[in-house]
Amino acid sequence: MSDAATSSIEQRLTELETRLTFLDGTVQSLDATVAGHDRLLLELRRELVRLRETLNGMQAAGQDARDEPPPPHY
Repeated sequence: MSDAATSSIEQRLTELETRLTFLDGTVQSLDATVAGHDRLLLELRRELVRLRETLNGMQAAGQDARDEPPPPHY
């Protein structure tokens, strides 16, 4: 193989390695983002369940949020 062909292959290999490194960093960043969103969704689901339970408890006790007096700033 000639020196020019070897140089071309090495250049292409270096370019591929650089792109792979960049893509690996991007995948790790996206993975961390997805994991953060997953934790947030879990927290929001738990809060929604808690709010539903509170609302059901209020309805069972005969309380209606619309019967509450308005806040003082109204």
